[in-house]
Amino acid sequence: MTEGGDCSNSPSTASCNGRNSQVSMSRYTKEKANRTRLLLEVYYNNLATQKAEREFRLKNLEKVMEEEGLPEDERQKLRLAHAAKETEFLRLRRTRLTVADFEPLKVIGRGAFGEVRLVQKKDTGHVYAMKVLRKIDMLEKEQVAHVRAERDILSEADCEWVVKMYYSFQDSSNLYLVMEFLPGGDMMTLLMKVDTLSEEAAQFYAAETALAVESIHKLGFIHRDIKPDNLLLDSRVCIHSLCSYSVRCHLSHAQLVIMCSLDDPALCQHILFLKYLISSKVADLHPQQAQKTKIGHLKLSDFGLCTGLKKAHRTDFYRDLSHGIPSDFLSRPYDSRRRAETWKRNRRALAYSTVGTPDYIAPEVFMQGGYSTSCDWWSLGVIMYEMLIGYPPFCSDTPQETYKKVLCWQQTLVFPPEMPISKEAKNVIKRFCCDAEHRLGHNEALEEIKRDPFFAGLDWQHIRERPAPIRIDVNSIDDTSNFDEFPDVDLKLRKKPNAFPIKHIIEAQCLANPPPAKQGKSLVDLDADLVFMNYTFKRFEGLTQRMGCRKTVS
Repeated sequence: MTEGGDCSNSPSTASCNGRNSQVSMSRYTKEKANRTRLLLEVYYNNLATQKAEREFRLKNLEKVMEEEGLPEDERQKLRLAHAAKETEFLRLRRTRLTVADFEPLKVIGRGAFGEVRLVQKKDTGHVYAMKVLRKIDMLEKEQVAHVRAERDILSEADCEWVVKMYYSFQDSSNLYLVMEFLPGGDMMTLLMKVDTLSEEAAQFYAAETALAVESIHKLGFIHRDIKPDNLLLDSRVCIHSLCSYSVRCHLSHAQLVIMCSLDDPALCQHILFLKYLISSKVADLHPQQAQKTKIGHLKLSDFGLCTGLKKAHRTDFYRDLSHGIPSDFLSRPYDSRRRAETWKRNRRALAYSTVGTPDYIAPEVFMQGGYSTSCDWWSLGVIMYEMLIGYPPFCSDTPQETYKKVLCWQQTLVFPPEMPISKEAKNVIKRFCCDAEHRLGHNEALEEIKRDPFFAGLDWQHIRERPAPIRIDVNSIDDTSNFDEFPDVDLKLRKKPNAFPIKHIIEAQCLANPPPAKQGKSLVDLDADLVFMNYTFKRFEGLTQRMGCRKTVS
């Protein structure tokens, strides 16, 4: 007993006023209490985060208005409009999104654990790409950590190099990620159409990929699955439409900037291009010429194998959640022509298989002996090889043979003489595809890559303001001509009875990977809401769009 009768620091076996201070609780009660603690702490942490985000948006608005030199009366009008949007956002974020809020239009992609659909939000008419992941597959294949990391990076990354996510939500069967739709397709489709790229085009796309990879590294994430399939190509609206919009509405350049800073992502993505038009006089083109001018830039997507620095981004974390805290929640020889033909024939099937293709994965990832962000730079080197040669350096008939070639890269990384490329191109690929400690980008990241002779003369700072070397033709915002067809897929998401036996799955995982004896099977008594806790996300721009142009897909 301490002075003053305080028992708080007494040994657990001591008693106060004749009463035993120990309280015995069952394991089930402890885990229920821990679950309640987690939910409450996450709730209040979210409130604090939302407050910080509101302050950031207001500060950003004030900064933009100051830079544009707007008079005080216009500033006050914009402040009032911004306050109204914030109020609307607070109200709308309390609404529960469901899959019924979206009209399914078309399936545009399939993977091992789900699919990607083109959808239209019913209340606004906006078109999005919706990624649907089956919860039961996430648990059975122990992909929960990867799903958490993907959701976290898409919510944290708010830059031009990463595909933007507007919403994430869940139901009893599936997880949903609602993202911007980029009608330009992906780099894999482009490479299958054009065979090889010029060194100038390869330099451009490699530089944009490097900038995209660097942006996620700065957030503390490693992608681990950089490949052409995951490099999406955006496509801007026609020049004439954008310029006519500003003229028709009597909008100055300053007012367009303000609109972008508030809530209009469609204009936001065009503002840099508008500046390019003004500076280069392209906006003076005849309307028919302007409508044919397209530019397409890269955006990084599909973070299903991404990993981060949080415990929630590691698979072991989900085998025992009892100690979780809120911050935890993210060989035969070929000639070149035959080799390229075989690669193209098998490539699409590999993209949809459960196994996937190991062609772009760094050897240290296979070895599971520890790896860093430099594993993503290896993947960039492999992609550059494919851009210039027509197929990846380690492609084989089977993933197993490819795996062996990657591990023996010192002998298998060769350049076919019938496909000549410059010395600078060969050297930069070799500097990417080498031991991790000597790899280009390992020491100084992007700055080291910029100094390589292959990228000499490239204007990195303004690369997104210039047209891409290859034109991407699309007819509308919901044009899916650059994606594969899936005619036999049922567009309706049907729920199966008892489709999510989470308790049985978790119990089996605990038996296969038992935690320490003192912890017991802590996951068995928890439900799906805890495993996928705090998965819901709503972006400010997404909930304040009110443009309402409805489109249909044939």
